[in-house]
Amino acid sequence: MHNDEWIPVSPENCHLLAGPFYHGTKASLEAGDLLTAGFRSNYDDSVVMNHVYFTTLPNGAGLAAEMAKGNGLPRVYIVAPMGVFEDDPNVTDKKFPGNPTQSYRSAHPLKIIGEIENWEPYDPDFIRQLRSRVETGMGEIIN
Repeated sequence: MHNDEWIPVSPENCHLLAGPFYHGTKASLEAGDLLTAGFRSNYDDSVVMNHVYFTTLPNGAGLAAEMAKGNGLPRVYIVAPMGVFEDDPNVTDKKFPGNPTQSYRSAHPLKIIGEIENWEPYDPDFIRQLRSRVETGMGEIIN
């Protein structure tokens, strides 16, 4: 699906996107664990998420890991979607037309396959600025 003409990823065609897929978090997980929806958003405490989010970009998952709430170390996991998924509407055609962030969401669990350690951490000043933007409201979360 990576060509010059963007085709939205939907539950009907998601099987065409093979991955690998990544999820960033501060949770300490092991191969075989499942990530599920139903937890509070990292960006708005009042929102309980109906989806689990992931990407095909290790550094994108790394950014999500650094932005995640909690005191643990930022981690990037290789994941396998356990059901259908779609483009993340929070970024696709809203903030970044054509989904250049290669971000997806699923109401189904993601299975942890392993962890990668070779993603490049972001500059701490950039993370502080981004957190500040999130705290002041980056827009509505499509859940």
